[in-house]
Amino acid sequence: MDRFVARYRSVVAAVLCGFDRLVFRGSLLSLIIPQGMYNFLKRADVPLLDFKDYVLATSERVKDAALRPAIAHARPIRYLAASSTDKEALARRLLAEHPVDHGLICALTAVEPCMSFEYHRSPDRHERGLKRRPRKCLHVYQYWLHPRFGFMNARIQTWFPFNIQICLNGREWLAGQLARAGHTDFTRHDNCFTHLGDARLAQRLMDQQLATDWTRALDAIARALNPLHRQIFKPWPQQYYGSAYQTEWATDLLFATSHALARVYPPLVRHAMTHFASPDVMRFLGRKANGNFTGELVTSFKDRLEGVRVKHWVNGNSIKMYDKAGSVLRVETTIAKTTDFKVFRPLQHAPRGRLGWRPLRKGVADLHRRAQVSQRSNGNYLEALAAVTDSTPLHQLLDRVAHVVHYHGRRVRALRIGDPTDLALLTVIARGEFATAGFRNRDLRRLLPPPRGAAPTDRQRAAQIGRQLRRLRAHGVIQKIPKTHRYKLTPNGHLLTAALFAVRGASLTKLLATAA
Repeated sequence: MDRFVARYRSVVAAVLCGFDRLVFRGSLLSLIIPQGMYNFLKRADVPLLDFKDYVLATSERVKDAALRPAIAHARPIRYLAASSTDKEALARRLLAEHPVDHGLICALTAVEPCMSFEYHRSPDRHERGLKRRPRKCLHVYQYWLHPRFGFMNARIQTWFPFNIQICLNGREWLAGQLARAGHTDFTRHDNCFTHLGDARLAQRLMDQQLATDWTRALDAIARALNPLHRQIFKPWPQQYYGSAYQTEWATDLLFATSHALARVYPPLVRHAMTHFASPDVMRFLGRKANGNFTGELVTSFKDRLEGVRVKHWVNGNSIKMYDKAGSVLRVETTIAKTTDFKVFRPLQHAPRGRLGWRPLRKGVADLHRRAQVSQRSNGNYLEALAAVTDSTPLHQLLDRVAHVVHYHGRRVRALRIGDPTDLALLTVIARGEFATAGFRNRDLRRLLPPPRGAAPTDRQRAAQIGRQLRRLRAHGVIQKIPKTHRYKLTPNGHLLTAALFAVRGASLTKLLATAA
């Protein structure tokens, strides 16, 4: 990322890194399986034959308790006939119609899918009993102007096991932090900042968000959603296990003027579309320039109503780049599936708490590590984009890989720039989605075309790819990510692949004109 920022330092006013959208889910772990629900009913002295009446009555109590604060404070309550309704837009409209400085904005209810339990009757004793089934039930949403997190929402499922979901925004949170610190020299536009008077202070405050005691914070929100929680679970006390269902970590580059970003952004988009092989490119209509933009506004930008978002998907996670509010370049990593990443934590059943690299968990305990890998992903992506304006002569890049080298005592042939096999390999490893967690041997086996002739076995194919990876490492094109079986492009690898495919896609006329 440093190389990219250095390239555009004259037009980049500030850089801000931190969470954008955060979606947490809370589960009562003891109740996610039928046996756990059975144990709770037994402790609550509820016979299975009374299961239906008990859960229906309890659900009514939870619904009434969740809506009681809205009734007590005369806040709007709306039932949504379609769960697909844009709830945030509705909540903001209700806030404008019924202003409030802090606290509850409104309560929304909607029937949505859920997982719950039913008592299954059957003559067969093995079939009889509690079963976990997909169902639909009423969900209650509460929207708040939270004293700490700002505009946010939370949802509770009003049937057992009362799962909750909490959604907040790191930029919204930061605005409140800046205001409480007495710093008002900033300009917001939706969920980003277009101007920061003290960017260092803003970054320090965003870094402080990572030190949050999430267990305590989420538990307080859960109690507000269901004030009856302790009463219901008095026979068997339960606490929600908080997990980060989805996180968005954004790196924002605040350009000094909207005209500067409009000049820089199109080449970045073309590079991402062609060089990174993005499978998902979306054009969208942006808002016209207004007072939230910073710097000079020119006619050519006012006419530029289209924005472009480039997005790369891999294993349920994604990385995307887009322009926001006219003067902000955002690169954002979204993580929903954590198993591709590692965290250094105590090993299970290891003596004396021995540490080791283990799969990253969704639990809030690993949220700090998730922030690290997300920032690394954004940094890798921006590092690759830095090649767009690199001035290294092409012959220097090609000469580095055009000769035989020795690697760990073994001879390694040169890379053949015109060879279809080497070209296919270089094309695949440059894909944008590999900026998140790197690539593995198995990823290349899936994406590279199989060799001609007899189909090799999986083991033979893995060995072939292994030799190709070794060749790339020998020439300094890729490097191994420590403690993993993954690889990533080196800075020289980014430059080589970018230059190679730019030249292959250019006409002779264009190259001669550039040389002149």
